[in-house]
Amino acid sequence: MKTSTPKASVLKTLSFALLASAVAGAGFAGFTATGATPALAEAVRIDTPVVAPGFADVVEKVSPAVVSVRVKSKVAPVSDDARDGFSFDFRGFGFDDLPDDHPMKRFFREFGPRGDNNAPRGNRPGRARPVSQGSGFFISEDGYLVTNNHVVDGGSEFTVVMDNGDELDARLIGADSRTDLALLKIDADRKFVYVAFADDTKTRVGDWVVAVGNPFGLGGSVTAGIVSARGRDIGSGPYDDFIQIDAAVNRGNSGGPTFNLQGEVVGINTAIFSPSGGNVGIAFAVPASLAKNVIADLKDDGTIERGWLGVQIQPVTDDIAESLGLAKAEGAIVADPQADGPALAAGIKAGDVIVSVNGETVKDPKDLARRIGGMAPNAKVEVGLWRGGKAETVTVTLGTLPGADQAKAEVPAPKPAETALDDFGITVSPTEDGKGVLITNVVSGSEAAEKGLNAGDIIADINGEPVKTAADVEKALNKAVEAGRKAALLRIQTDDRSRFVALPVG
Repeated sequence: MKTSTPKASVLKTLSFALLASAVAGAGFAGFTATGATPALAEAVRIDTPVVAPGFADVVEKVSPAVVSVRVKSKVAPVSDDARDGFSFDFRGFGFDDLPDDHPMKRFFREFGPRGDNNAPRGNRPGRARPVSQGSGFFISEDGYLVTNNHVVDGGSEFTVVMDNGDELDARLIGADSRTDLALLKIDADRKFVYVAFADDTKTRVGDWVVAVGNPFGLGGSVTAGIVSARGRDIGSGPYDDFIQIDAAVNRGNSGGPTFNLQGEVVGINTAIFSPSGGNVGIAFAVPASLAKNVIADLKDDGTIERGWLGVQIQPVTDDIAESLGLAKAEGAIVADPQADGPALAAGIKAGDVIVSVNGETVKDPKDLARRIGGMAPNAKVEVGLWRGGKAETVTVTLGTLPGADQAKAEVPAPKPAETALDDFGITVSPTEDGKGVLITNVVSGSEAAEKGLNAGDIIADINGEPVKTAADVEKALNKAVEAGRKAALLRIQTDDRSRFVALPVG
């Protein structure tokens, strides 16, 4: 009788194992055990995957319009006795008093700065030295180009390096620090490749964008990404409305354009968020719609004139909305109309909430500032107000936004406290001029302290009613409680500024 060889036995075992595996696999795949739960719904699947676009065609077209901007500034001599930054004093003897064979004289003659060292320092003009470098792009064939204000700020000489390496001198037409934009002009007998601004209102979060510029002074460079967000406020100014992108934007990209896939400029790269100083995928660009208007004004006369309403404003919080009977926490509450301002002349008062401009809803103070700032001085606008529990409309003729702040007012000296409003944690006394009451003490941990009230603040009015004494304050607060309000609206003055605080009274 034959016996199975070890090899045959192994093959049989392996065959059985494979067969069992196949059968078991078929069983698991083809059958459902009795009592098992129903199969889950099939996951979403895209049959035709989206193919990422290439950017070569866009880059080829727009690159000649993108430039590097080099900025120099006049630097005055360190002192009249210095030789190109070096000052020599050898025990009372000057450099020229040293013997010709002195080691120091030989050293500086051979290795020191070149030029006419015998010329009197007082007669030497200051030299222009590099102070910054950024990016820019042409917006017209006759040589107008856009960059950032912070790139050219403080500069006296501007050199534009073209995509092909040509270096051309440029002059500054104008700059706007509030939007960080600047306009340069090259005067040359040639035509330049230029790009156009896009209608960025049609740009959506998730759209592809291409950033072109001069990061770290390396020369023309291209990165791509998507629009990450819109309407970003990064605290850089009253007109913040940035487009956020995740394309690699670094130092030196400032002033460079961000393009859509049609080769139009959707934004001007201005800032990055980076703990390390390099790209982390969070960059901010000035929207084309804002830049287009600013650049047009700069091109006209080199300056920007903005409409001015003349009010100090603050956000409408939920507490403030409740205290005023507003359905939604929207708009901007007027803390103080400025003296001789257009708003005051039109009858706008402290405590009014600006809810619309020319029929368009105002979301918050930033929105109001952008709308008014985007209008021309002397324009007539219809301002919608919420006043005394009802809607009103006034017509305001805008002024011109001033360039300087008003001087700060003196803080009145406190008088002895008249009484203590223990329930609210504040002590008040009359002011010197009889306008409002002075907060002389705020109890730590009280409602007043939590709302940011401090000793030295002045309560000008409560729910629109002027107060002069502690009794007036208590009466106004009790009146708010009797009216079923959960909060009373206090207008607080600190130095030369006013703000509203909703103090819970329910």
